[in-house]
Amino acid sequence: MNLLAKNHKDNVETIASTIFLILGVINIGFVLLICVYLVIAGLPAIIKIGPIDFLFGAKWASTAAEPQFGILPFILTSIYGTAGAIVIGLPLGFFTAVYLAKIASKKVRYVIEPLIDLLAGIPSVVYGFIGMLVLVPSIRSLFSLPDGASLFAAIIVLAVMILPSIIKVSITALEAVPQEYELGSLALGANEIETYYRVVVPAAKSGIAAAVVLGVGRAIGEAMAVMMVAGNAANMPSLFESVRFLTTAVASEMSYSSGLQREALFSIALVLFVFIMMINATLNVLLKRGGVKRK
Repeated sequence: MNLLAKNHKDNVETIASTIFLILGVINIGFVLLICVYLVIAGLPAIIKIGPIDFLFGAKWASTAAEPQFGILPFILTSIYGTAGAIVIGLPLGFFTAVYLAKIASKKVRYVIEPLIDLLAGIPSVVYGFIGMLVLVPSIRSLFSLPDGASLFAAIIVLAVMILPSIIKVSITALEAVPQEYELGSLALGANEIETYYRVVVPAAKSGIAAAVVLGVGRAIGEAMAVMMVAGNAANMPSLFESVRFLTTAVASEMSYSSGLQREALFSIALVLFVFIMMINATLNVLLKRGGVKRK
């Protein structure tokens, strides 16, 4: 019986391993397919327009009599918008995560954590709709602007949208730190706040870094909500003027594009894909260096 049970267990493990291997290969295949398709679809327009004119051109006029396809405004807007969202959202998310993981009572966590999960589940279009109806008019009135749809409105919306990712992943990282670290710090005379911020947080820095990158990915890849609150005008980035992100540039024109215009939109998608890959690669390098140092 023991031999039969062992054989059955081995067979189950073999089947499970094979299934996971197949699923992993399928996922890798999808990623490679997307990479190849973006390169094939995006390179022709860059070659036709010219890499310098395409990447550093300051004007986008894809439907003009003499079309221009400079995406520098979109690149800078995406960088500024993402950076602004991180500057606002990261401190809020980080301190909220520390509070919920280490300081808050069980009753407080029981109330707040479901709300964070709900915040993560709200569709992007709802964020954009609320921002368009509440945030944009408020910015217009507060700063006496002709139109509140602006880079600033997009930054605020993105900052709210990245909060759930930063908070949830940071809480998981903080709770994964062994309890012995805290006990040892307290035994040496440190108070609880010093222990949390000088012992627990440094020990969980890899997980917190992953949370930040998830937030960056969410911010730089968002389209619908940003389109509804940013004004969607192809201007050079200014805090209180209408702007267009890389994602919204693709989404706003793809439905009626053709010819070189359509090829240029695929090129924008390729640039966006490269940005995200660079962010992920940078995170992996930082995490590996951190792992070597900890050893």
